[in-house]
Amino acid sequence: MKITLNGKALNLEAPLNLYDVIEQQGYVEMLIAVARNGEFVPKTNYKDTDLQDGDDLEIVSPQQGG
Repeated sequence: MKITLNGKALNLEAPLNLYDVIEQQGYVEMLIAVARNGEFVPKTNYKDTDLQDGDDLEIVSPQQGG
């Protein structure tokens, strides 16, 4: 399965859910927000969100600044 994560193409073995990718990429312990194909995905839905070939994921974490 090919997906895009933060603008980078990834080839992953299917089937996967969103939580699987978050775990594989090392984001589990981080405070993050996730969008799949431009739509926000609540944390409570990560394990129920099955990924499809061609999905575009954006994972962001808050930054402090001023």
